[in-house]
Amino acid sequence: MKKDLVPVEIRGILPANSGAAIFVGNKQKVFVIQVEHNMAAVIGMFLRDTPKERPLTHDLVANIFRGFGISVERVVITELKATTYYARLVLQQQNELGRKIVEIDARPSDCIALATCQKRPIFVAAGLFEQVEDMSELLERINQEGGTQPE
Repeated sequence: MKKDLVPVEIRGILPANSGAAIFVGNKQKVFVIQVEHNMAAVIGMFLRDTPKERPLTHDLVANIFRGFGISVERVVITELKATTYYARLVLQQQNELGRKIVEIDARPSDCIALATCQKRPIFVAAGLFEQVEDMSELLERINQEGGTQPE
């Protein structure tokens, strides 16, 4: 299965009129996932390891996972239908009964936030990665103008 996946990382976050653009990609290609402003802020906080007074929702979920011996194995952005991306959160639970892997359908923004919170890998299905428009030049131009948040 992993050969059908392309490893990516967050390359930048840019506020937009109706939310924010999360630039996701690698050296080959970068594409954009539109998210809500608050999700972009949360992802940015996790990227920068910003201290928080109180746990955010994704911190809470991570703490619950930890309490039950569950870890985020990886996140996979799986497909694009119309203008909506889909993703899977791959969880692992290890206990006295053995190891169990569970895949959960989730919004890409939540998956990215949890992966960033727990420093876990983000992947894109190879077929989707081939399909998305390369936004590398746009990201480079924006970075030259000092426009995206630092990773």
